[in-house]
Amino acid sequence: MTRTFWMITNRRIVGDDLICDRGRLAFFVSSAGEIDNFSSWQELPQQDFLDQLKSAADEFPRIDDRALHEEQKHITLFVHGYNNNWRSSARMYARICDQLFNDQGRNLGLCILFAWPSDGMLLNYLPDRADARESAPDLAEILSLLHDHLLVKQPLGARDAALSCKAKTSIIAHSMGNYVLQKAMHIAWTRHNQPLLVSLINQLIMVAADIDNDVFGNATNSSESDGEAIANLTYRVTALYSGRDSVLGMSAGLKHFGKRRLGRSGLDRTKSLPDNVWDVDCSKLFSKDERDIHSGYFREETTLNLMEVLLRGVDRNVIMESEFQSGNDLERSVSA
Repeated sequence: MTRTFWMITNRRIVGDDLICDRGRLAFFVSSAGEIDNFSSWQELPQQDFLDQLKSAADEFPRIDDRALHEEQKHITLFVHGYNNNWRSSARMYARICDQLFNDQGRNLGLCILFAWPSDGMLLNYLPDRADARESAPDLAEILSLLHDHLLVKQPLGARDAALSCKAKTSIIAHSMGNYVLQKAMHIAWTRHNQPLLVSLINQLIMVAADIDNDVFGNATNSSESDGEAIANLTYRVTALYSGRDSVLGMSAGLKHFGKRRLGRSGLDRTKSLPDNVWDVDCSKLFSKDERDIHSGYFREETTLNLMEVLLRGVDRNVIMESEFQSGNDLERSVSA
């Protein structure tokens, strides 16, 4: 069976490569060749890309029984982290597709790579922060496209279930990709004159997030905060963290004196938090000899099982009781 990969990027295109400078938003698909070889990708006009994406989603089975909502497929956006050049981000994306979205994996639907111009070098970690901030408006543009589509589909689905969306929308953001997302969601939130009429994202998984751990701390009493934007645009937000993440230990020391990283310490529980935001300490889910915790979330079966049940929308209490042994062993229940 032919697999299709999807990519939206704001990296500048130079010859047969995507470099670490910011360029225009461009849309690509690939169904043949090595995914980290740019010649394997075909650029499409934005509308053609969206049309093909809608056609792919229309192939998903329709789930009309709400009790079976956990079986509904997903269209998920993956936002990579700071230390990824384009080729490494493409390889990580392919691994996520194989593990979570393709037929041979957990078959959750389809995934789209958002490739932003991270420098891909440890020594350029501080400049990547600026790159991430500059990429936020481009990601916000993608979120706005999703918003406009949902505004059309929601009333149609209310009148006729056969016209409703067959897929949930989700985001997996890794490392500094969460900073890109944080700023993008605030732009989308203000652009559409808060509050939005629809919830843009069903499940947001913030993996090893390189953002301040008090980002949601004033989301319950401020209409201006990034945390409020994320919480209001999303049905459920889950932050996966580990104190064993040495990369984020370095991050806090480099540029955030006195403030912990969400992906290393979890949520700041001295603050009042939105009810739909929670975190999971993943430290015990990694093998004892795992040295690269920061990227290990996408290799360990336990953390992949956890991401599966999170995307499916399994209730958080059921997830905690399961100890993440296997997504297939979990009792399925309608999420609260």
